[in-house]
Amino acid sequence: MDPDFDDETTSKLKNVTESYIENNFEAVESIELDEPYISPMWGTKIDGTVNGQGGFSISLNDDLTVAAISTKEGFPDTKEECKDQICDY
Repeated sequence: MDPDFDDETTSKLKNVTESYIENNFEAVESIELDEPYISPMWGTKIDGTVNGQGGFSISLNDDLTVAAISTKEGFPDTKEECKDQICDY
C-alpha cells in the first residue's frame, strides 16, 4: 500500500479497525483513531484509544484484514465468544 493514503483508503482502514474492535471486545463505547501510517516492521498501522483510556496499535494486512493488535492498560477485555476465534468484523 502507498504510504500516502488517499481519503478512500484511509476511510476503509479506519472502518475495518472500528469494526474489529467493536465486534471482538466488550463494552466499547467510543473509539478514537489516529491517521494510518506505514511501520517499517509491520506494514500498515493505526493507533488509537478506546473509551478514552485504553490505548492500542493495530496492524493491517494489504487485504484489509487485521494482522495483530497490541493493547495498553485500560483496553476492554476480549468478548468470551471471540477468545478462541476472532469474531467477524
